[in-house]
Amino acid sequence: MASVIYDVAVVGGGPGGYVSAIRAAQLGLKSVVIEKDKPGGVCLNWGCIPTKALLKNAELVLTLRHAEDYGISCDNLQFDMGKAVQRSRKAADTLAGGIKFLLKKNKVDLVTGHGRLASATSVDVTNGKGETQTVNARSIVLATGSRSKAIPAVPVDGKRIITSTEAMLIEEPPGSMTIIGGGAIGVEFAYYYAAYGTEVTIVEMLPHLLPVEDEEISETLEKSFAKLGIGIKTGARVESAESGSDGTSVTVTVDGKEETLKADVTLLAIGRDANIEDIGLEALGVETDRGFIKVDDECRTTVSGVYAIGDVTGPPLLAHKASAEGINLVERLAGHPSAPIDRENIPACTYCQPQVASVGMTEAQAAAEREIQVFRMPYRSSGKAVAAGQTDGMVKLIADAKYGEILGAHIIGADATELIGEICTARTLESTTRELHKTIHAHPTLSELVMEAAAGLEGAAIHI
Repeated sequence: MASVIYDVAVVGGGPGGYVSAIRAAQLGLKSVVIEKDKPGGVCLNWGCIPTKALLKNAELVLTLRHAEDYGISCDNLQFDMGKAVQRSRKAADTLAGGIKFLLKKNKVDLVTGHGRLASATSVDVTNGKGETQTVNARSIVLATGSRSKAIPAVPVDGKRIITSTEAMLIEEPPGSMTIIGGGAIGVEFAYYYAAYGTEVTIVEMLPHLLPVEDEEISETLEKSFAKLGIGIKTGARVESAESGSDGTSVTVTVDGKEETLKADVTLLAIGRDANIEDIGLEALGVETDRGFIKVDDECRTTVSGVYAIGDVTGPPLLAHKASAEGINLVERLAGHPSAPIDRENIPACTYCQPQVASVGMTEAQAAAEREIQVFRMPYRSSGKAVAAGQTDGMVKLIADAKYGEILGAHIIGADATELIGEICTARTLESTTRELHKTIHAHPTLSELVMEAAAGLEGAAIHI
């Protein structure tokens, strides 16, 4: 291995790492991925993919609980969370095997072990046996990802006080669960466990669930969760947590008053920390900022020839951001001029039901900068939504009042995470609300809600 000099060595085989290595190979660059675990990283093996499999099960469970609404009667209806977990693991394993195939197909080498920068052109890789080899490369890309954030006040034991990793492996629904953190991870697991009958309470320090989303959308999700019986405590500060043989106790302060929440299990879901430890940053002089690797708009670190992409570089911590950064970077390394990523056009998606998806500015952000127009198209106005029995939600578009520029889009409802892609495309093409309105959409589809929301901004909405 020491005799081989790669064009690109990628440390980390997640959605940023393996994608950038494959794209580099397609462009004629000799590339290698260094990964200490399975290809696909946390996203594929312990995040994006298996959790979406679990959430699909939860959606089916809730549909079956309301089967009579569709004229279906079920006797002795039973739900097996263990089989849901098995299905999710199978999905992850299948795709991990697929990535190995793609790496091999594209002639990307895979080196298993922990990678540590030895210089600006070399990485020492130590395998599980303690054996070390050196990988040399003209360019090094750090894509080491992130892990669940921990705080001293909530000591994780992996049994009673758990992280998202343990949460997706539980095979019997606990009677009750406290979830600390009302971001995307917290609300997705809240929906999943509530579907199986767990009594769930979410504790969020900020005023609303999904605090980075548009406030109106967050409030709509809170109402939907209340209908599911999910308890919500916002503006709540966690003081301490402890576990025992009979469950957990979480002490929180709300409006200056202290209270204790008892549950069988507590899930800590307050975000993620970058994996920057023991990868050789300090010795080489790679600068960090607030726990993330410092990079410029072209993913260059403070050391020439060393780059970083994905979660390790900071928010937003999203798989699709990592993939886009990796592709953009290696295209430049291969001599293909490419504009930096438009970071204002990265969609955010949450996969509970109703789903939440957004891109661009919130209403508050846009109003602080421009004169704006806002239009909301409710799902209940959609023939497809009514036919499917999925009438909760809205498509909310925010546009510049003078020019019709689409400043932001916020969707809550069925298939929101699919619908947001159309608006991202429109923004990339610099389309106006008029162009979105005048694009013919198939009927009946949920995508008509996007068209009619744009029409509403033009004063031409029909079905409201």
